[in-house]
Amino acid sequence: MSLSVDQLKLEEARIRTVYASRDELSSLYSCFNPGNLFITQTRERSLLQLLKRYGFMSLEQKKILEIGCGRGYWLREFVRFGAQPENIAGVDLIPEYVTEARRLSSPGIRIECGHAAALDFSDNSFDIVFQFTVFTSILSFDLKRKVAAEMVRVVKQTGLIVWYDFHVNNPRNRDVRGVKKQEIIQLFPDCRVKLERVTLAPPIARIVAPYSWMICEVLQTMPWLRTHYLGAITKL
Repeated sequence: MSLSVDQLKLEEARIRTVYASRDELSSLYSCFNPGNLFITQTRERSLLQLLKRYGFMSLEQKKILEIGCGRGYWLREFVRFGAQPENIAGVDLIPEYVTEARRLSSPGIRIECGHAAALDFSDNSFDIVFQFTVFTSILSFDLKRKVAAEMVRVVKQTGLIVWYDFHVNNPRNRDVRGVKKQEIIQLFPDCRVKLERVTLAPPIARIVAPYSWMICEVLQTMPWLRTHYLGAITKL
């Protein structure tokens, strides 16, 4: 059964509260933290390999949208990858995040405060639409479906939706829920969905990386220790 408008508003308010309470500037997420640095670098390598595999090695003319852009980290990374700021857009629910993202990012990037379930963009207007750890914070399947449908609506027929999110639950955080492969397929019913497990479990990386980068690399070869799906989603 679909959620009512009031229920959707309550879920939206819950998400705002959860994200607003997160300390993304904690030392856990610092590049000076060896575990986080390992996660960041291996995730970037996996992402670039995926983009190359799907023919997106040249990003200069590509239009790119991030759902749940937070403080704009990935918007700035895509500029570093070769995208033009004026071709990049980001949307986030949290006004404070939007303000910070605008402050830190190139003036050419369009960053809006809004809901990903009702995007203010035309159909088939982006070459790449991506989300990084957004869907795990949405507990309502109906709302997830609305966001997924909007991502499909605004991506071009020849475009690419990039998915990066947990497929496991975090026992220490009841406000997030891992998204399994079958659920991702259900969210994008008229698309090809190809997923790969990436990212060494963050608690393991944070313990091991300060002592041995090589051991982290070895551990990451074991699929059951990888906590995220990196996905390439394309229209049929």
